[in-house]
Amino acid sequence: MTRTDFPRLYPILDASFLPVERQAREAMLSSLVTGLADAGVGILQYRNKTGDMAALAADARVMLSAPHGAMQLILNDHPELVNELGFDGVHVGQTDASPAEARERIGPARILGISTHNDAQLRAASTAPVDYVAIGPVYATSSKANPDPVVGLEGVRLARALTEKPIVAIGGIGREQAREVFTAGADSIAVISAVFPQHAGTDAQRVESAIQRARAFLAFCG
Repeated sequence: MTRTDFPRLYPILDASFLPVERQAREAMLSSLVTGLADAGVGILQYRNKTGDMAALAADARVMLSAPHGAMQLILNDHPELVNELGFDGVHVGQTDASPAEARERIGPARILGISTHNDAQLRAASTAPVDYVAIGPVYATSSKANPDPVVGLEGVRLARALTEKPIVAIGGIGREQAREVFTAGADSIAVISAVFPQHAGTDAQRVESAIQRARAFLAFCG
């Protein structure tokens, strides 16, 4: 992926958004994946930090079997599972596998992204074998238990100055902040609660809400 063709919106689906009961979980996952793809989402990351490998693999099978057009499906962490499960790529953090290790596991053709939170990490990522660099949190966020220090728009500007790779900004970004984040140099905005809020409602209502939120964000991104 290049800067020009990297999707402007990058939703991250955390497993905590899904119901626990397996049949309901599978139905929601399938509806979400197909609905988001139909809405125009070009890339979707699945994140499961608490489930075991069997649960992760079960979710993956549902996601990958759901019709999703050209939407790329990315796994958070676990590069060793990407090829086996059939994901289009993997996203690693600073405490996960190194970019070199991840690239060796997934091969040259799949997508590899990395999270960065400061100058030193950005500089390392600029020469690492990754396809995109995520920088954040740009703003304060409640989507992570122990978030890194806020980097602000200056962190996005620094990232843009240090690499020609696509930059994905993340952390507390809603539609209201999108324009200034893009102006600072981001190519894409990663969102969690802006598309997948933890609110009450039936599974069908929550799926429809997520799809409509994604549509609205995409329209705002232009």
